[in-house]
Amino acid sequence: MIGESVRKGLRQDGFIIDWVQDGRSAESALECGTYDLLLLDLGLPRKSGLEVLKSLRQRRNPIPVLILTARDAVTDRVAGLDAGADDYLVKPFDLEELAARIRALLRRQSGRADSIIRHGDLTLNPATHEVHLQGAPVMLSAREFSLLEAFLDRPGAVLSRMQLEEKLYGWDDEIESNTVEVYIHALRKKLGASLIKNVRGVGYMIPKAS
Repeated sequence: MIGESVRKGLRQDGFIIDWVQDGRSAESALECGTYDLLLLDLGLPRKSGLEVLKSLRQRRNPIPVLILTARDAVTDRVAGLDAGADDYLVKPFDLEELAARIRALLRRQSGRADSIIRHGDLTLNPATHEVHLQGAPVMLSAREFSLLEAFLDRPGAVLSRMQLEEKLYGWDDEIESNTVEVYIHALRKKLGASLIKNVRGVGYMIPKAS
């Protein structure tokens, strides 16, 4: 019940979520997929969350890890943090606080201090899902926003179509063949044709701001 409510709440907040319910499945997902952050419950069947975390860090996987647990003893929190967790949230928790902690960890991972992403005359606020161009608000759909955030989070980096699809869809979502191109066309129409560059045979990018 908690897992389903967390998944639903975070999806409504614009995050793409893949959910597994035991430690071994979590390890398989982490080995096969690329993720921005791991929400990890300590009380998992088959393999505990703490074991998953220790194994993850032994493989030198730097993914940010936010532990979710009902264990509120200081020793449990210390064990999780010392094993390599980046943050810790005790159940029951508020979904708004969880989303804020996720955004903070992602911001830290990207090396940003400011909660607002700025690129020339363009600003994007991950917390409020607001975009402004030259101070004027720009209305974007949820997936247009996710795609723009992926580009602005790594300006100058070329992102492949597969990488962009991972930002837009979870395991249960059906992906249409030209989805990425449709959303990029929409962003260019709303934000300027020259904002997103094609890199032939590789993918797309937003150049670093001059």
